[in-house]
Amino acid sequence: MTGLYGPLSPEAWIEGVFSSKSAMRGQVIRRARRDVDRYAGLERLLSEVGRRGYRAIENGGQVIIFCNNEPVRVLV
Repeated sequence: MTGLYGPLSPEAWIEGVFSSKSAMRGQVIRRARRDVDRYAGLERLLSEVGRRGYRAIENGGQVIIFCNNEPVRVLV
């Protein structure tokens, strides 16, 4: 299925992100911001991050998602 967002629907792409082994284990995952924008949109991804009770940050063109409910602290 090819559409405006590429070969996958935005929902399928987001489901794939959170079905990764790292996400399922409660670890950290990252995706390039350009891929987020291309396949799902930042607002849609962040909505799902919030729905799951996770946290996300952006740095250097990467969106980093902490796939757990633990607090995130910036150390330096």
